[in-house]
Parts: sequence; C-alpha cells; structure tokens
Amino acid sequence: MLATLGTWAVLLGFDLISALVNELDEVGEGGYTLSHALLFTIYTLPRRAYEVFPTVALIGTVLGLGGLSARSELTAMRAVGLSRLRVGLGALIGIGLLTALMVLNAETAAPFGEQSAQTVANSAKSGDVVMARVSGLWAREGNTFLNARDGQRREQDGEAWTELQGVRLFEFDDEGRLLSLAEARTAEHRGDVWTLRDLRRSRFGERSVQTEEVAEERWASGLDDQALAAAAARPRYLSSAELRRNMDYLERNGLDNKTFANAYWARWFYPVNVVVLCLAALPFAFGSLRSGGFGKRLFIAIVIGIGYLLAQRLVVSLSDVYRFDARVAYLLPPLALLSVCWGLFARRRG
Repeated sequence: MLATLGTWAVLLGFDLISALVNELDEVGEGGYTLSHALLFTIYTLPRRAYEVFPTVALIGTVLGLGGLSARSELTAMRAVGLSRLRVGLGALIGIGLLTALMVLNAETAAPFGEQSAQTVANSAKSGDVVMARVSGLWAREGNTFLNARDGQRREQDGEAWTELQGVRLFEFDDEGRLLSLAEARTAEHRGDVWTLRDLRRSRFGERSVQTEEVAEERWASGLDDQALAAAAARPRYLSSAELRRNMDYLERNGLDNKTFANAYWARWFYPVNVVVLCLAALPFAFGSLRSGGFGKRLFIAIVIGIGYLLAQRLVVSLSDVYRFDARVAYLLPPLALLSVCWGLFARRRG
C-alpha cells in the first residue's frame, strides 16, 4: 500500500504539472486567467487519478513485493509454507480496496470534476456565452438561453460537426418576460450554420399562445461551435448511467453508438485491467535478485504494463474498424497477458 501510494503521488504530481503547463498556453484567451487554469487543473484531479491508477498499481506491486524480496521476507514466507499465489493474492487485497475506490470515483467525483472544469474554462473563454453542466448543457447568448440534454462531436466521411440532442431555446425580452419556447430533437452545426430539426415553437403574447411545428429550420446564432463542442459530453468523462442512456438513445435513432459503447465497457473492464497488471508483476517480484537485478525487472514490468495498455487500445480501435463487440476487444488482452504471465510464474515455481 505504501509503495502504491508513493508511486501514485509521484506520477499524479507529474501529470498535474504537465496539465497546468498546457493550460498556461490558454491564459489570456478571453477572460481566462492563471486562477482559472489552476482551478481547471484541480477539478481534473479525480479523473487523472483514475486514469493513471492501473500503471500505478503495477509499479506499486513490483516495488512492494520487490522490497520484501530484497529483505528476504518473501523467502521467510515461503519457508513457513505460504505459496507464491497466496502471497500474491494477499498483496492484491490492498490494491483491490484502492481499485474499488477508483471505480466509485469514476461514477461520482470524476464526472462532476470534469464537467466543472469544462464549465470554468468555457465560461472564461467564451465571453458573452455562459455555460454550465447542471441539467444537461446550458448556454446563454444575450436574452436567449439554450438547454441541451446531451451533445457530442460527430464525424463521418471526413466531415465533423457538433450535434446537440434534446434542445430547448428560451427567448426573453429585456424585462425578463418569456417571449418564446422552442423545442427541437437535434441542433446541428455544419459549416457556419445551425440547423434545428423536428422543431416545435410556442410564442407567448399578452393573452395568447401561438404554436408552430416545422421539420427543419435554420437558426441565426452567434454561439461558438467550438466552445459548445468542448462543453458537450465527452463519453469517457460520463458516469456509467449517462453512457448507457446515450447508447440507448443513439441505438433507438439508428445512429452509431460505438464511441459510447467503448467508454461504457472500458468502465466495466477497468478492475479487470488492474488485477491482470498486478498479477503480471508477480513473476518479476518473486525472481531472484541475482538474475539481473531488481531495477532490470522493474523496467521490464513497466514495459509490459505500458505495452498491455497500448495493445488494448489497438484491439479496441480494431473493433471500431471491423465492427466486432467491444466486450471481446476488452477481454482478449487480459486473457493473453494472463496466459504469458502464468507461463512465467510456472517456470519460477519451486
């Protein structure tokens, strides 16, 4: 646990410093200041802790068990009858507790922190446009308020555009009276034009309400497409419930939900990745120090861990190209790594 927490502090510290340096390049854009950059970085801390933890768990396991091996404590445990597997599983108990904490973090603090960070950045950079993630996406332009249930950046055949779903437009006069309410199934920004689809608008008079419905309408707005795209939901920063809701919505409308499916199943396979990486460290922790030194074995273990994460991303990307189930893509790398490490572990037995 101490080795893992120490490694976590070092790697997370480097990640935060790097993130802050990147944000400093944005200082001066609109009203974005150094305090905004600091606040943005702090808000992203839960998400960064979650993302770096699998690598931290691997290094922490090798360091912790390697330290026991260097002091001959593993030899003493073996001498009293403890098997290698039992010692390894005992070491995984602490990692398991931290993994459970990270899973909870991914469903609560990380999405809230990321959405708060995007709110800080977009509100400071976008001038008159104010954005918040409270009940969906909110944006303001003058006396017009926009609310969208979800949003995403889509791309097809080399063309990219911003799409908002479940859009409502509230138009007020200068005295705060509601002039009209428009509800649209989607709002798309292609080129320099916003297009509202399946629109229903209600105009409020002194003593009357006029309602109209149109299939499609262009919307003259100065809302920044890039700012809205940045504030729109990013799949890997959403909770599992939000990911599932987006997947179902896209599937019902005949749209590609692969991006949300990948993020959804990545959340479920996260504990599997952590456990597999820690099990992969066991052959290196139990090896003899005279076989090349602990530093060498630590380096090899880290290379294996990084290679595993890259291989998993590659297989997931291949699942996008060849359209096979994301669950299969997330399951193949753990099975392959477990097979290799079990072979190494068996060779060291005895």
